[in-house]
Amino acid sequence: MSADEESATTSIFAVRTTAGQERNVANLIAVRISSTSLPIKAILVPEMLKGYVFVEAEGPHFVEEAILGIKHVRSRVPGIVNFSEIEKYIVVKPIIEELDVHDVVEIISGPFKGMKAKITRIDKTKSEVILELLEATFTLPITVHADYVRVVEKAKVET
Repeated sequence: MSADEESATTSIFAVRTTAGQERNVANLIAVRISSTSLPIKAILVPEMLKGYVFVEAEGPHFVEEAILGIKHVRSRVPGIVNFSEIEKYIVVKPIIEELDVHDVVEIISGPFKGMKAKITRIDKTKSEVILELLEATFTLPITVHADYVRVVEKAKVET
């Protein structure tokens, strides 16, 4: 690699924004990049992390130029963000991977919406969970898709 190619490597920089305005900030940065042809490679808006936008650029001064005067931008976080720190926001794990038997979940869709239940079995091949409703007068196992539940309380691991 020549010295020119080595200096053209990119880094990831974090930009603090107003919570809830991350997409708007990213769109405004994208418009500025296209109109000024700044050497910015990517903009990442992670859904799980509020108040931050990540920008991949050749240097911090390009990011500063891209965010200058944009509404809802608070500041550029000093330093470089390692890819390993934001990798968890890029790779989305299916919800079924996070579920365990005996977890207490809330049903977020369907006829039992809003009810709490305990997981009795998990069928990963069909991406379904078999639940026992906690608020029912008698135990009735129901089967729902894993995307329709949200973990309220993880099962306690016995040692």
